[in-house]
Amino acid sequence: MSDSGDAAVRRGPRNSGHPVHTDYTGGVYGSMLASSVIVGAGTLGSFPRVELVLLLLLTGGVFWIAHVHAQLFGARLAQRRPDRAVVLRVCREEWTIVKAAVPPAVAVAVSPVLGLGVQGTQWLALSVAVTGQVGWSVAAARQAGATRHLMVLSAVVNLVLGMVILSAKLWLKQ
Repeated sequence: MSDSGDAAVRRGPRNSGHPVHTDYTGGVYGSMLASSVIVGAGTLGSFPRVELVLLLLLTGGVFWIAHVHAQLFGARLAQRRPDRAVVLRVCREEWTIVKAAVPPAVAVAVSPVLGLGVQGTQWLALSVAVTGQVGWSVAAARQAGATRHLMVLSAVVNLVLGMVILSAKLWLKQ
């Protein structure tokens, strides 16, 4: 999300030689966002699965665009006008926000195969989103060079945050 050096660097597509930064912290944010969407959708009544899948993906997409916009027109615009390469790089850097919405959306989409009703579908999608949030946090910590202790701490903190969202679902259903 930032150019502070906390992103993983790998070679770009087609061996272009250009570095591609992957910032997994966007995945943490995107997973938490997906959890919040699922909880919010569940409190408003029963959503058909297709609507919930679209809501998850569209919300992830909108927040991705918002983050790209903030990166491009926040600090960068003050320094210089972003060129095509910068725009594409920032889009790739922030893409984990959208990627984090995909597993919960897939969970919703496959829930009929598992014989789940609306409540079961929402709990499955929430579980997938929280699991993703924890996984993304460990990946982000690892890419930042954190020790095992800090990676575990990051996982625990994100699990607790996920539990807060799960608790909100329980509380709002009362």
